[in-house]
Amino acid sequence: MWRTWMIAFVALTAPALAQAELAKVNSKTAFVELINGKTLRRPLVRLEVLPTGSITGMGMTWEVEGSWTWQDGYFCRDLYWGGDELGYNCQEVSADGNRIRFRSDRGAGDYADFRLR
Repeated sequence: MWRTWMIAFVALTAPALAQAELAKVNSKTAFVELINGKTLRRPLVRLEVLPTGSITGMGMTWEVEGSWTWQDGYFCRDLYWGGDELGYNCQEVSADGNRIRFRSDRGAGDYADFRLR
């Protein structure tokens, strides 16, 4: 229950990002070029999505770890946050070079925006 409140807090406190047009990322090659050597950031969250297929970082004060693959034009990840399984989900990815958006459920669900640094 407390994690649900914390997730809501992060969503509500995330700064509104400029509404520049985001382009869909269609290939693993384009995705890797975008994230390679960068940290994905949003308030209280720092993630490294590595070309090798691993995900590491921190969300609030809890460790985030997982793995990812690219399947049929989607970023598919299996993620753990503070030891709790967040599950497997394939997500649509779009970006504008300085930010990246992951939209869950193959683009039909909620989304999270990150700055690329």
